Amino acid sequence: MSNHLNSPLIGVAGGRARLQTPALVIDLDAFERNVARMVEHARKSGIGLRPHAKTHKSVEVARRQIAAGANGICCAKLGEAEALAAGGIDSILVTSPVASDAGIARVMALNARMKELIVVCDNAGVAARLDQAAQASGKTLKVLVDIDPGMGRTGIRAANAPELVAQVASSRGLEYAGLQCYAGNVQHMESPNERRALSLQAMQELGELRDVLAKAGYAPKILSGGGTGTFDIDPDARVLSELQVGSYIFMDKQYNEVWEKPGEQVPFETSLTVQTTVISANRAGLATTDGGFKSFATDAGPPMLASGAPPGAAYFFFGDEQGGITYPRDGALLKPGDSVSCVVPHCDPTVNLYDVYHCVRGDTLEAIWPIEGRGRSA
Repeated sequence: MSNHLNSPLIGVAGGRARLQTPALVIDLDAFERNVARMVEHARKSGIGLRPHAKTHKSVEVARRQIAAGANGICCAKLGEAEALAAGGIDSILVTSPVASDAGIARVMALNARMKELIVVCDNAGVAARLDQAAQASGKTLKVLVDIDPGMGRTGIRAANAPELVAQVASSRGLEYAGLQCYAGNVQHMESPNERRALSLQAMQELGELRDVLAKAGYAPKILSGGGTGTFDIDPDARVLSELQVGSYIFMDKQYNEVWEKPGEQVPFETSLTVQTTVISANRAGLATTDGGFKSFATDAGPPMLASGAPPGAAYFFFGDEQGGITYPRDGALLKPGDSVSCVVPHCDPTVNLYDVYHCVRGDTLEAIWPIEGRGRSA
């Protein structure tokens, strides 16, 4: 990306420390190891990958995931799918139902220009409207019936699903492609035993539904679900055909705590940070940075310090534009101009606050990648 204010630093030794901040930074070495580790895990587990772009919203990241062996990409929102499709990603599953007339019209327009678009549906009335629109468009639309694992956000309960599956399968404009089941409520559970038990319970229910549908002549080709928190649990159920993992490429405070709090080793590296700069340090044991509420998602508390701050330091929000760092007064001092990097509290909504990624190896800025799906709330 040649026109960004940090572009002149690309390839310059020590350029990372000279970034204009706050800046969203990817450690490419850690990122690439995370991608490779998940691919190897999926290969050994005999399961496919359809990584979730709600985490990164980036054509370049999606390309690298597909090049590494992913079946395609998931998008949480239609706008994300439109942005990634415009960048050449040609197999996308939109994991949230689209129900408005305007949204359905956009689905048909996107389906017309893509190699493979898959949407989910959990309602008979919406399925009928999708069918009618697909017939009018002249191109069949692939559909997964969305199954509610018990969290109640989207999806139809398994007991009520066969009727909807039969409707989708018999529709002239729709192609019944399978089932989606995402147990988002278990992804961040800190108890390994509870997380495993509840995730496998959801997978068992999905497997039972799969068998019922197969006997009725509606065997699902695709069974898509799971996430980073259950990446090493769900394959054991031998139900899903692909994992919708997302945050594994970056990790964040929330996901690191899933494994750290029970005393386990975190399975993926933290590759995403926000780099900030100290802008004021006139009080002992206190420094102010340029990274405040507007630089981080705030649903999971303040960020954690990754580098640049003295031992024992802690970060807090000091205002919309400022962050604060408290640290012991008897050690090294922070001074204006110092660079401090932070592990983000929640990666997905933090990414949504930025236009680009600054991709580094060591102390060198190697590339700047645009975030095409940023702000795509519709």
